[in-house]
Amino acid sequence: MEQPAENRLCGKLSTPCGPHSYNLKEVFTWRLLKTIAMGQVLSLLICGTAVSCQYLVDEGVETPMLQSFLNYVLLLLTYTAILATRKGDGNILQILKTKWWKYLVMGLADVEANYAVVKAYQFTTLTSIQVLDCFVIPVLMLLSWLFLKTRYRPVHFVAVTVCLLGVGAMVGADILAGRDTRPDTQGSTSDVVLGDCLVLLSAVLYAVSNMCQEHTVKNMSRVEFLGMMGLFGTLISGVQLVVLETRAVALITWNFYTSGLFAVYALCMYALYSLMPVVVKMTSATAVNLSLLTSDLFSLFCGLFLFHYKFSALYIISFVVITVGFVTFNAVPTYSAVPAGAAEEEGDQAADGSSNRLLDAQMDAQTDAQTGSQRSVDPTTVSIL
Repeated sequence: MEQPAENRLCGKLSTPCGPHSYNLKEVFTWRLLKTIAMGQVLSLLICGTAVSCQYLVDEGVETPMLQSFLNYVLLLLTYTAILATRKGDGNILQILKTKWWKYLVMGLADVEANYAVVKAYQFTTLTSIQVLDCFVIPVLMLLSWLFLKTRYRPVHFVAVTVCLLGVGAMVGADILAGRDTRPDTQGSTSDVVLGDCLVLLSAVLYAVSNMCQEHTVKNMSRVEFLGMMGLFGTLISGVQLVVLETRAVALITWNFYTSGLFAVYALCMYALYSLMPVVVKMTSATAVNLSLLTSDLFSLFCGLFLFHYKFSALYIISFVVITVGFVTFNAVPTYSAVPAGAAEEEGDQAADGSSNRLLDAQMDAQTDAQTGSQRSVDPTTVSIL
């Protein structure tokens, strides 16, 4: 019996078309709730890195490359070591033979993105960084559309706009609280422009890294991505550490407190890198970046107790708006466009399958007819059975 028109499945998304397509049970699934929870865990981990960074700055430590280097070393000691013990095509040597340059580009983009955004704090304001850092989302959507063939629906663009409005509320709260400038940022206009350009550069590089991450974890494996990131991230950040921060590292006064801050930062980053591919595989890199917009809010909430920030109701409004936008983005799934050749191949396979099933049905019918005639002619056999 044919289903009513409003209950039929339509389009490549295979989603209902009628006015009652989505109800609360269909939207707020366990998978979506788990995605929201894991996204906020990622935001809390970023908050941990931000707080530890602030304390390190208060101690006079400004070594962003050393901090990144420690994270990549942890990835190297775990995930790269796992790849080294694998056999066959999953072995690290086999991966390097065929895809070394791809992971080199990915590692370079990730390392330089981390360095550029931390360096930007020396030249521009916190507000500028919060606003311009959101540039990663449209760039990532464009790259996903071009290279991953991800197709978005109008509701996804509306959701992104809602999330960015939430960021605007957060920035407004910063301005009202007088935190739109940094006490150590007294540079010229050219320095501010340089800082803003560094933020935009980091956003583009983060988008490249996240797009590569999504492709790798969905087509290869999470361990391969993290193992290669650990290998090339350690090499690249190690070279930059020697070139750029040898003197800064020598000036660090090492004690239990400072070492503990470095350990907290490295462990938070390690947990962030380890968990993020899991969430990316469940949703997409764009959705993860939307969920990470709340990380600044968590940092501000921590600042209320640790750094005596002034509370603003706009923080709560911003958190709610960003969460609504994130839920809206994930309520309707994206899809990947199927290349024409693949579509034709699938059509040929389906046609061949239909032909084979038709031939099988005809053969079964002939067999049944022969069996029935034999049974009608041989009554002895029937009586024996």
